Amino acid sequence: MAQQFNCLVVDDETDIRELVVLTLERMDIRADSAGNLLEAKQLLAQRSYDLCLTDMRLPDGLGLELVEHIAAKYTGLPVAVITAYGSADNAVSALKAGAFDYLTKPISLKQLRPLVESALKLSSSDAKDTKNTVDLIGNSAAMAAVRIMIEKLARSQAPVYVSGESGSGKELASRLIHSNSSRRDKAFVAVNCGAIPENLMESEFFGYKKGAFTGAALDTAGLFQAANGGTLFLDEVADLPLAMQVKLLRAIQEKKVRTVGGTAEESVDVRIISATHKNLSTLMEQGLFRQDLYYRLNVIQLKMPALRERPEDIPELAQKLLQKLCSAQSINLPKLEESAAKLIAERHFAGNVRELENMLERALAMCDGQTITSDDLMMGTEPAAKIAKQSDAEKLGFVPSRNLEIGLPEYLENIEKSAIITALEKANNNKTAAAKLLGVSFRTLRYRLAKLGLAKDEDDNLEDEELT
Repeated sequence: MAQQFNCLVVDDETDIRELVVLTLERMDIRADSAGNLLEAKQLLAQRSYDLCLTDMRLPDGLGLELVEHIAAKYTGLPVAVITAYGSADNAVSALKAGAFDYLTKPISLKQLRPLVESALKLSSSDAKDTKNTVDLIGNSAAMAAVRIMIEKLARSQAPVYVSGESGSGKELASRLIHSNSSRRDKAFVAVNCGAIPENLMESEFFGYKKGAFTGAALDTAGLFQAANGGTLFLDEVADLPLAMQVKLLRAIQEKKVRTVGGTAEESVDVRIISATHKNLSTLMEQGLFRQDLYYRLNVIQLKMPALRERPEDIPELAQKLLQKLCSAQSINLPKLEESAAKLIAERHFAGNVRELENMLERALAMCDGQTITSDDLMMGTEPAAKIAKQSDAEKLGFVPSRNLEIGLPEYLENIEKSAIITALEKANNNKTAAAKLLGVSFRTLRYRLAKLGLAKDEDDNLEDEELT
């Protein structure tokens, strides 16, 4: 006999309570209802529930209080809050307090049903035995904390922002959150936001109708539709242009998208996980990333530690990566020479796990098939002796000139030139955008271009002047 679930519906509006209870009963879910906080707490004390749906505003308090009460006394019970239309701040507050998900009024049954189904998957017994974080190698305190955080995040629908350096495992952590969640049977769709041309972004994310633009020969689903019921992973989300950030914010808040060329919005049930190696707070302060989108994406943050912050994990990680590479290439596992193991353990991996894997893959190609030496590891890179003799400044990325004849002013000028050229390339030679990237005014940038001999047109040839 199939398990029957119990749900508690808390709302002071009788019509809404009756609508939700009727919908649940049609899904073969037994439902109790309460009109205020006191009644809800009494019912919780009397009966065991698999899900709680509560309005945010109640006659004797806020639904947020009920979320916190359940989190403290009924661990594992999913709670979804019902908020007024446009109350994005309330929804974010509830998610931060531990709510599983949220609905906005007027309640859409198309959104209610998948929310209930996802929540009940968490409450079912078979969902509790599916934890899998073995792909996160390492027994350090930092990795233990990451595993605990992933298990907590897997029990929620809240948007997650995964921060960390390039190569630290942000996408792996995101996939583990998905695979341990109630959405594990649906798609995990990963997209690199920096790899999509700006003029194609809207159609890539939301899809398009036949004839919407030249070349649109068929109705085509977008990334949101492909991830419906599952998880959409936005990698390098900091690279989204401001115009697209506005459209993404609306899709996340309203849980609806409109295809390019379409007239009606369609509901989508997608969990958003985003990541970037850039500092979103800094970009927000510079006006390059919308504040409202930042707070919507960064409801809960998971920070992935750099490899140098967990050196005790490196030996095990190197061995597991070697096994994986050998298995993929169908070759025997070679032994790591003691000097090679010592080199790996002491190396400063600026590129984190990705750099370690690349080093081992290169060593497999260079070794004799039996043993990996330190020379095999360093083949095609800087000599091992040079790495060992790096100063603290060099390990942090500061590499002074070996030409002792160059003075400090000229050295600093070269650094400034390099920074300006890089910013101009990233901004497609748009000086206003480049100035923002550099954190200076447009006037200051024009002055420095002329001063450093980088001005390419007459407008940039300014007379020598001091800027205040």
